[in-house]
Amino acid sequence: MKFLPIAATTGFLALLFASTAALANPVGEWQVADGTATVRISRCGADLCGFIAHTSTAPGKDTKNPDPRRRNRSVLGLEVLINMKQANKNLWNGATYNAEDGQFYSASMSQTDEKTLNIRGCAPGGGVCGSQAWTRVR
Repeated sequence: MKFLPIAATTGFLALLFASTAALANPVGEWQVADGTATVRISRCGADLCGFIAHTSTAPGKDTKNPDPRRRNRSVLGLEVLINMKQANKNLWNGATYNAEDGQFYSASMSQTDEKTLNIRGCAPGGGVCGSQAWTRVR
């Protein structure tokens, strides 16, 4: 009878993982962790990409962009999730651009549930990493 609790726990975890994987569809609009912007994630060919759709204050310019010709463009419409390729049912890997520092980072994203998207970015070469939980707007 000791097998039953282990089997029940294993079955529950499998069901939970399957439920999360089934819900994993990040296409839509997401509010970033600090509430200052929303990002619209959509299909870009076989991959996913994300663009700044709205800002809580007047949109700024991309002043830190490494390309001087792009520093005067608005952050609205700026692609911030780039070439996010599906690695498994609930994981996408690609790149992210941070207009606040003008840097590109390796990125991954996965959904915790229908309303929460986890974004993780790491500096090139395996440097410092950070993560945020975004909330679905639509």
